[in-house]
Amino acid sequence: MRITVAWTTTSSNPYTMKKTILALFLAFSGVAHGQYWQQSVDYTMDITMNVENHQYDGSQKVHYTNNSPDTLQKAYFHLYFNAFQPGSMMDVRSRTIKDPDRRVTDRIYGLSQDEIGFQEVRELTQNGMPLGWEVNGTVLKCALAEPLLPGESTTFEMRWNAQVPKQIRRSGWNNKEGVEFTMTQWYPKLAEYDKDGWHPDQYVGREFYGVWGTFDVTVHIDKNYVLGGTGYLQNPEDVGFDYGGVKKVRLGRNELRTWHFKADSVHDFAFAADPDYKHVQLQIENGPLVHLLYDPKTANEANWVKIQDGYLQGYFDFMAQNFGKYPYKQFSLIQGGDGGMEYPMCTMMLGGGDDFEGFTGLFVHEGTHNWYYGVIGTNEAAYPWMDEGFTSYAEEECMNVLFSRGESNPHLGAYRAYVYLDTSGLREPLSTPADHFNYNRTYGINSYSAGALFLNQLEYIIGEEPFARGMKRYWNQWQFKHPKPEDFIRIMERESDLELDWYLSYYVDQVKSIDYAVSLARSDAKGAEILIERKGLFPMPIDLRITYASGRVELLNIPLVSMYGAKRIEGYDIQTPWGWTHPEYLLKHTSIEPIISIEIDPSKRLLDIDRTNNVWNID
Repeated sequence: MRITVAWTTTSSNPYTMKKTILALFLAFSGVAHGQYWQQSVDYTMDITMNVENHQYDGSQKVHYTNNSPDTLQKAYFHLYFNAFQPGSMMDVRSRTIKDPDRRVTDRIYGLSQDEIGFQEVRELTQNGMPLGWEVNGTVLKCALAEPLLPGESTTFEMRWNAQVPKQIRRSGWNNKEGVEFTMTQWYPKLAEYDKDGWHPDQYVGREFYGVWGTFDVTVHIDKNYVLGGTGYLQNPEDVGFDYGGVKKVRLGRNELRTWHFKADSVHDFAFAADPDYKHVQLQIENGPLVHLLYDPKTANEANWVKIQDGYLQGYFDFMAQNFGKYPYKQFSLIQGGDGGMEYPMCTMMLGGGDDFEGFTGLFVHEGTHNWYYGVIGTNEAAYPWMDEGFTSYAEEECMNVLFSRGESNPHLGAYRAYVYLDTSGLREPLSTPADHFNYNRTYGINSYSAGALFLNQLEYIIGEEPFARGMKRYWNQWQFKHPKPEDFIRIMERESDLELDWYLSYYVDQVKSIDYAVSLARSDAKGAEILIERKGLFPMPIDLRITYASGRVELLNIPLVSMYGAKRIEGYDIQTPWGWTHPEYLLKHTSIEPIISIEIDPSKRLLDIDRTNNVWNID
């Protein structure tokens, strides 16, 4: 057996410290694939933008390290702007899906030549050797001139020119609030390679997956434009970027201003640019420096000012306390795009509207993506519910506190959406890849609502304290590692000392429903018999509240056999486990005190699709 140990450079940054993790490759593939590894990439880019025709020329050097146990013979790059052309997969899908996204519909099909997007690669080399390539839609494939061995690095150099599409979805120029450039998915991006192989997903409109690394990005643009986005500005003295916005640094006629950014430990780089941006900074105590960039003419400036009055501080404090501390020193909140969309160290969002609570909720949701999309980084193309759902769960918990709503269960709106989907006949498994849902509404409810309720119901199963510990442990253990659903559920199993594989399987891979009913089968001088029926095919542990005529309340918990234990929760009496093969459970009660009501799931965290039979009351 031959062991190869590969080391790369180190840094004090939380992700580039990842590069000190040795890449351990063993000859026996069964053992090798049991090891943890991550690819890494370092981009150095230089682009020059023509704001008149919405085009730019770009060059980049991409230093790529193969930490996998595999020898790589090829590579893929994403060319996302190519999606914004008539006849593209995004265009056709947007026009033919049964419930089109109203932001897209047939708008791509109607783009003119000077409104479409494209990225045209002019030159591509590996270690100085020219490469051939082919482009299919939004993906470039190239055969390597030299195989990339395990533990080795290579350097790609590329020149390309591009046209920024008229803003339709996320990227583009001239969004509906007049922001000139939202530069997202704008550069040829190396695809991710993991233990499942390459992920050259076509851009059809949904989610993304990328390699963590460093970005050194230089942008040359019209001198009147203000920029903000991912990364730390390296030359503030050149652009006059200070607390008051951009000073009018004197430049000659037609000269371009240069903006230089660096970012580490990120898997994407986004920015926005507009000549009318107002720039404000706010230092969060024990948190990042927040940049706010918006156009006072089209944004509701009152919202951008009010959110600085304790709401941003409260948000970062809440997230640090409950889910994990934001790991970067900077965050940017930017008016741009077509709604709200997350990118590393920043979010793009619309700035208008009079609803401050809605404005804040949009920020909280998109900001929280920096935890689950940005730092933990599940493959959201394959598991959108682990990104959108976990983010939605944290958003609803945070908003409940920020706006003092006092809701014991802030996820009831998500429950209503879930029950609608479950009873509509349109439900599909959560394991469906993001782009492949038959309906947009099914994707949305599955990914956002059902993803959030996966967590809320899990808290019901294992108890609040193990769940809270598990969420923090998940953050601490899986930063910058692309975890899968099984990795998350193992965390919760360790914290709860319960087996939970049954829950993951029923919830994610199947479309069975939860439906329980309760009735009083017998009550006499010898005691009572309570009958609980499992009417749906998704088995769950049951919390039961019994209220007696005297006002006394008794709380019971009926675990599943599959759990091999029960949640430890104060005040609950643990009953004999219930096997999933048994459709009924008869609870024999020795108390002769009259029962006046019995309720399944008093906390209303069980995803029961028919709650009308969850309560029995004395006639």
